[in-house]
Amino acid sequence: MTSLMWRRLVPAAILLLGLALFLLFGLERYFSFEMLSRHHAALLAWVAANTALAMLVFVLAYALVVAFSLPVAIIITPLGGFLFGTWMGATLSVIGATLGSVAVFLAARTAFYDLFHARAGALLHRFEDGFHRNGFSYLLFLRLVPMFPFWLVNIVPALLGMKLGPYTLATLIGIIPAAFVYAGVGASFGLLFDRGEPPNFGIIFEWRFLLPLLGLAVLALVPVLYTHLRGRNDNAHS
Repeated sequence: MTSLMWRRLVPAAILLLGLALFLLFGLERYFSFEMLSRHHAALLAWVAANTALAMLVFVLAYALVVAFSLPVAIIITPLGGFLFGTWMGATLSVIGATLGSVAVFLAARTAFYDLFHARAGALLHRFEDGFHRNGFSYLLFLRLVPMFPFWLVNIVPALLGMKLGPYTLATLIGIIPAAFVYAGVGASFGLLFDRGEPPNFGIIFEWRFLLPLLGLAVLALVPVLYTHLRGRNDNAHS
Protein backbone atom coordinates (compact mmCIF):
# COMPACT_ATOMS: atom_id res chain seq x y z
CA MET A 1 0.00 0.00 0.00
CA THR A 2 1.41 3.36 -1.02
CA SER A 3 2.18 6.16 1.40
CA LEU A 4 -0.55 8.25 -0.23
CA MET A 5 -3.12 5.54 0.53
CA TRP A 6 -1.94 5.36 4.13
CA ARG A 7 -2.36 9.13 4.49
CA ARG A 8 -5.86 8.88 3.09
CA LEU A 9 -6.74 6.23 5.66
CA VAL A 10 -5.49 8.25 8.64
CA PRO A 11 -8.63 10.40 9.21
CA ALA A 12 -10.96 7.39 9.07
CA ALA A 13 -8.60 5.37 11.27
CA ILE A 14 -8.60 8.12 13.91
CA LEU A 15 -12.40 8.18 13.99
CA LEU A 16 -12.63 4.39 14.23
CA LEU A 17 -9.99 4.32 16.96
CA GLY A 18 -11.92 6.91 18.95
CA LEU A 19 -15.06 4.77 18.78
CA ALA A 20 -13.13 1.63 19.73
CA LEU A 21 -11.51 3.28 22.76
CA PHE A 22 -14.85 4.71 23.88
CA LEU A 23 -16.43 1.25 23.82
CA LEU A 24 -13.38 -0.49 25.26
CA PHE A 25 -13.31 1.70 28.37
CA GLY A 26 -17.11 1.66 28.76
CA LEU A 27 -17.35 5.45 28.71
CA GLU A 28 -21.00 5.33 27.70
CA ARG A 29 -21.85 4.91 31.39
CA TYR A 30 -20.99 8.58 31.88
CA PHE A 31 -23.56 9.63 29.28
CA SER A 32 -26.83 8.51 30.79
CA PHE A 33 -29.96 10.06 32.23
CA GLU A 34 -29.09 8.59 35.62
CA MET A 35 -25.65 10.21 35.63
CA LEU A 36 -27.16 13.53 34.58
CA SER A 37 -29.77 13.23 37.32
CA ARG A 38 -27.02 12.95 39.94
CA HIS A 39 -25.00 15.94 38.76
CA HIS A 40 -27.56 18.20 37.10
CA ALA A 41 -27.46 20.91 39.79
CA ALA A 42 -23.68 21.34 39.56
CA LEU A 43 -23.86 21.26 35.77
CA LEU A 44 -26.54 23.95 35.63
CA ALA A 45 -24.55 26.13 38.01
CA TRP A 46 -21.43 25.86 35.86
CA VAL A 47 -23.38 26.66 32.68
CA ALA A 48 -24.99 29.69 34.33
CA ALA A 49 -21.57 31.00 35.36
CA ASN A 50 -19.88 30.24 32.02
CA THR A 51 -22.64 30.44 29.43
CA ALA A 52 -20.58 31.33 26.35
CA LEU A 53 -17.88 28.78 27.17
CA ALA A 54 -20.53 26.16 27.93
CA MET A 55 -22.13 26.69 24.51
CA LEU A 56 -18.78 26.30 22.78
CA VAL A 57 -17.91 23.17 24.76
CA PHE A 58 -21.34 21.69 24.01
CA VAL A 59 -21.00 22.26 20.25
CA LEU A 60 -17.48 20.81 20.17
CA ALA A 61 -18.51 17.83 22.31
CA TYR A 62 -21.50 17.14 20.08
CA ALA A 63 -19.29 17.36 16.98
CA LEU A 64 -16.91 14.80 18.50
CA VAL A 65 -19.77 12.47 19.45
CA VAL A 66 -21.04 12.48 15.87
CA ALA A 67 -17.57 12.35 14.28
CA PHE A 68 -16.61 9.29 16.35
CA SER A 69 -20.12 7.78 15.89
CA LEU A 70 -20.41 7.34 19.64
CA PRO A 71 -23.62 5.57 20.74
CA VAL A 72 -24.66 8.35 23.11
CA ALA A 73 -26.09 10.94 20.72
CA ILE A 74 -29.61 10.15 21.97
CA ILE A 75 -28.84 11.93 25.27
CA ILE A 76 -26.85 14.87 23.88
CA THR A 77 -29.62 16.84 22.17
CA PRO A 78 -31.94 16.53 25.20
CA LEU A 79 -29.00 17.63 27.33
CA GLY A 80 -28.76 20.75 25.19
CA GLY A 81 -32.45 21.45 25.77
CA PHE A 82 -31.99 20.98 29.50
CA LEU A 83 -28.95 23.25 29.76
CA PHE A 84 -29.87 26.00 27.30
CA GLY A 85 -33.61 25.72 26.69
CA THR A 86 -35.42 24.25 23.69
CA TRP A 87 -34.52 26.83 21.05
CA MET A 88 -30.89 27.40 21.94
CA GLY A 89 -30.32 23.74 22.79
CA ALA A 90 -31.69 22.65 19.43
CA THR A 91 -29.67 25.29 17.58
CA LEU A 92 -26.41 24.30 19.24
CA SER A 93 -27.20 20.62 18.63
CA VAL A 94 -27.78 21.22 14.93
CA ILE A 95 -24.48 23.09 14.63
CA GLY A 96 -22.53 20.40 16.49
CA ALA A 97 -24.17 17.50 14.66
CA THR A 98 -23.55 19.14 11.29
CA LEU A 99 -19.87 19.74 12.06
CA GLY A 100 -19.44 16.14 13.18
CA SER A 101 -21.26 14.83 10.11
CA VAL A 102 -19.00 16.85 7.82
CA ALA A 103 -15.95 15.33 9.54
CA VAL A 104 -17.27 11.79 8.92
CA PHE A 105 -18.17 12.64 5.33
CA LEU A 106 -14.71 13.99 4.55
CA ALA A 107 -12.96 11.07 6.25
CA ALA A 108 -15.06 8.49 4.41
CA ARG A 109 -14.65 10.22 1.05
CA THR A 110 -10.89 10.54 1.50
CA ALA A 111 -10.32 6.98 2.69
CA PHE A 112 -12.85 4.83 0.89
CA TYR A 113 -14.23 6.55 -2.22
CA ASP A 114 -11.65 5.22 -4.69
CA LEU A 115 -11.56 1.77 -3.11
CA PHE A 116 -15.34 1.56 -3.03
CA HIS A 117 -15.72 2.55 -6.68
CA ALA A 118 -13.06 0.16 -7.85
CA ARG A 119 -15.23 -2.69 -6.59
CA ALA A 120 -18.66 -1.23 -7.32
CA GLY A 121 -20.94 -2.89 -9.84
CA ALA A 122 -23.19 -1.42 -12.51
CA LEU A 123 -26.18 -1.25 -10.17
CA LEU A 124 -24.26 0.90 -7.71
CA HIS A 125 -23.18 3.22 -10.50
CA ARG A 126 -26.85 3.76 -11.36
CA PHE A 127 -27.49 4.70 -7.74
CA GLU A 128 -24.59 7.11 -7.94
CA ASP A 129 -25.97 8.74 -11.08
CA GLY A 130 -29.29 9.31 -9.32
CA PHE A 131 -27.51 10.73 -6.29
CA HIS A 132 -25.52 13.11 -8.47
CA ARG A 133 -28.72 14.46 -10.03
CA ASN A 134 -30.85 14.66 -6.86
CA GLY A 135 -28.43 14.16 -3.98
CA PHE A 136 -29.76 17.07 -1.94
CA SER A 137 -33.34 15.76 -2.04
CA TYR A 138 -32.32 12.17 -1.30
CA LEU A 139 -30.16 13.16 1.65
CA LEU A 140 -32.80 15.51 3.01
CA PHE A 141 -35.26 12.61 2.90
CA LEU A 142 -32.83 10.34 4.76
CA ARG A 143 -32.18 12.97 7.41
CA LEU A 144 -35.85 13.69 8.03
CA VAL A 145 -36.96 10.06 8.41
CA PRO A 146 -35.83 8.95 11.89
CA MET A 147 -35.41 5.29 10.91
CA PHE A 148 -32.02 5.40 9.22
CA PRO A 149 -28.83 5.14 11.35
CA PHE A 150 -27.27 8.58 11.56
CA TRP A 151 -23.71 7.29 11.11
CA LEU A 152 -24.68 5.38 7.97
CA VAL A 153 -26.35 8.44 6.42
CA ASN A 154 -23.10 10.33 7.10
CA ILE A 155 -21.07 7.83 5.08
CA VAL A 156 -23.24 6.77 2.13
CA PRO A 157 -23.31 10.20 0.39
CA ALA A 158 -19.50 10.33 0.54
CA LEU A 159 -19.24 6.94 -1.17
CA LEU A 160 -21.73 8.03 -3.83
CA GLY A 161 -19.74 11.13 -4.71
CA MET A 162 -21.99 13.83 -3.26
CA LYS A 163 -20.43 17.29 -3.09
CA LEU A 164 -19.65 18.80 0.31
CA GLY A 165 -21.84 21.92 -0.08
CA PRO A 166 -25.17 20.17 -0.78
CA TYR A 167 -24.30 17.51 1.80
CA THR A 168 -23.74 20.12 4.51
CA LEU A 169 -26.89 22.08 3.68
CA ALA A 170 -29.13 19.00 3.47
CA THR A 171 -27.72 17.75 6.78
CA LEU A 172 -28.22 21.11 8.48
CA ILE A 173 -31.84 21.42 7.32
CA GLY A 174 -32.75 17.77 7.71
CA ILE A 175 -31.80 17.40 11.38
CA ILE A 176 -33.59 20.55 12.56
CA PRO A 177 -37.07 19.03 13.22
CA ALA A 178 -35.82 16.09 15.31
CA ALA A 179 -33.39 18.37 17.15
CA PHE A 180 -36.27 20.54 18.35
CA VAL A 181 -38.29 17.50 19.41
CA TYR A 182 -35.45 16.07 21.50
CA ALA A 183 -34.41 19.47 22.89
CA GLY A 184 -38.01 19.87 24.01
CA VAL A 185 -37.74 16.54 25.81
CA GLY A 186 -34.59 17.76 27.53
CA ALA A 187 -36.23 21.01 28.59
CA SER A 188 -38.54 18.94 30.81
CA PHE A 189 -35.71 17.05 32.51
CA GLY A 190 -36.02 19.21 35.64
CA LEU A 191 -39.59 17.99 36.23
CA LEU A 192 -38.53 14.40 35.56
CA PHE A 193 -35.70 14.68 38.09
CA ASP A 194 -38.17 15.89 40.72
CA ARG A 195 -40.58 13.05 39.97
CA GLY A 196 -37.91 10.39 39.58
CA GLU A 197 -39.26 9.48 36.15
CA PRO A 198 -37.20 8.46 33.08
CA PRO A 199 -37.51 10.46 29.83
CA ASN A 200 -39.30 9.15 26.75
CA PHE A 201 -36.57 9.04 24.12
CA GLY A 202 -38.90 7.20 21.77
CA ILE A 203 -41.13 10.25 21.47
CA ILE A 204 -39.96 10.85 17.90
CA PHE A 205 -41.84 7.69 16.85
CA GLU A 206 -45.15 8.90 18.22
CA TRP A 207 -47.53 9.70 15.39
CA ARG A 208 -47.89 13.37 16.38
CA PHE A 209 -44.19 13.84 15.56
CA LEU A 210 -43.61 11.02 13.07
CA LEU A 211 -46.35 12.02 10.64
CA PRO A 212 -45.10 15.61 10.16
CA LEU A 213 -41.54 14.31 9.68
CA LEU A 214 -42.72 11.80 7.09
CA GLY A 215 -44.69 14.56 5.38
CA LEU A 216 -41.59 16.74 5.17
CA ALA A 217 -39.59 13.77 3.91
CA VAL A 218 -42.09 13.17 1.10
CA LEU A 219 -41.96 16.86 0.17
CA ALA A 220 -38.18 16.57 -0.05
CA LEU A 221 -38.63 14.03 -2.85
CA VAL A 222 -40.94 16.26 -4.93
CA PRO A 223 -38.02 17.63 -7.01
CA VAL A 224 -36.95 14.05 -7.76
CA LEU A 225 -40.47 13.15 -8.90
CA TYR A 226 -40.68 16.31 -11.01
CA THR A 227 -37.35 15.56 -12.70
CA HIS A 228 -38.44 11.98 -13.38
CA LEU A 229 -41.80 13.00 -14.87
CA ARG A 230 -40.22 15.73 -16.98
CA GLY A 231 -37.71 13.23 -18.33
CA ARG A 232 -40.50 10.84 -19.27
CA ASN A 233 -42.42 13.61 -21.03
CA ASP A 234 -39.32 14.70 -22.93
CA ASN A 235 -38.70 11.14 -24.06
CA ALA A 236 -42.33 10.74 -25.13
CA HIS A 237 -42.14 13.84 -27.35
CA SER A 238 -38.74 13.06 -28.86
